[in-house]
Amino acid sequence: MSASNAEPIRRVAVVATGVIGASWTAQFLAQGLDVTATDPSPGAEARLRADVDRHWPTLERIGLAPGASRDRLRFEADLATAVQGADFVQENGPERLDVKVALFGQLDALLPPRVILASSSSGLSTTGIQAGCVHPERVVLGHPFNPPHLIPLVEVIGGEKTSAETIARTMAFYAAIGKRPIHGRKEIKGHIANRLQAALWREAFHLVDQGVATVEDIDTAIAFGPGLRWAVFGPFMNLHLSGGEGGMAHLLAHLGGPIADWWDDLGSPAMSAELKARVVAGVTDELDGRRSAELEAWRDGLLIELLKAKSA
Repeated sequence: MSASNAEPIRRVAVVATGVIGASWTAQFLAQGLDVTATDPSPGAEARLRADVDRHWPTLERIGLAPGASRDRLRFEADLATAVQGADFVQENGPERLDVKVALFGQLDALLPPRVILASSSSGLSTTGIQAGCVHPERVVLGHPFNPPHLIPLVEVIGGEKTSAETIARTMAFYAAIGKRPIHGRKEIKGHIANRLQAALWREAFHLVDQGVATVEDIDTAIAFGPGLRWAVFGPFMNLHLSGGEGGMAHLLAHLGGPIADWWDDLGSPAMSAELKARVVAGVTDELDGRRSAELEAWRDGLLIELLKAKSA
């Protein structure tokens, strides 16, 4: 069955409903899908419904799909009951390979081969996760950027035995529910976006460690400097625009050497107890008594406006 004529995905099973699972649940409901969620933790259903209620005003501001309703959420404590009739599974369990191998082995045995099994894992390989499956071809990474109900990016990466059809169907499904999926062609530790972030974090910690700048200075440098451009275009397109009419070729001809020199001078800080303490103290100073929840609400409001502007 090709991606073009595959059966439509109408019912999603969300396995594990912590921070990421609850956010995915809200996103799926906002797109007019039926969602059955499961989590073995005591009180999981009450927490999930409270999280969905908390996310719903944000999703209303973004725009709900026809038929979107929180009433389309069902919770089942039993895994087998929860995934029955699902067209797509989004797993968000603990970041432990042994746990995921066992869980995907169960899911693989419970569901027909046409059902895609996607993991939100932020660091594990799809090849490892699919190791215990009889039908590993339908196992894929669907790694969101937190929070999934707000940030469009999803990284789709297959394992050694994932089929091209599964990749295509997964990409099409995420795109259909308003996400911006990208296909990672190779498995690599940390995937794509987290590696890009980690490169910046490494130098940020290095600059603090060397006394070059404070935590607040570095946050300001990004948030009111290149971060504004990065919210519009990625690093390569911004470099291209920096080259004027000559574009990327002109930019690299003139700045390729200096950029390489900067690479050679970048730091490799050790995550020492002293450095951790300096960064924590710097963040506390920058917060200046403000609560994280207050900052998150302010951030999310700006992100909504930015997403609306980009979509227009």
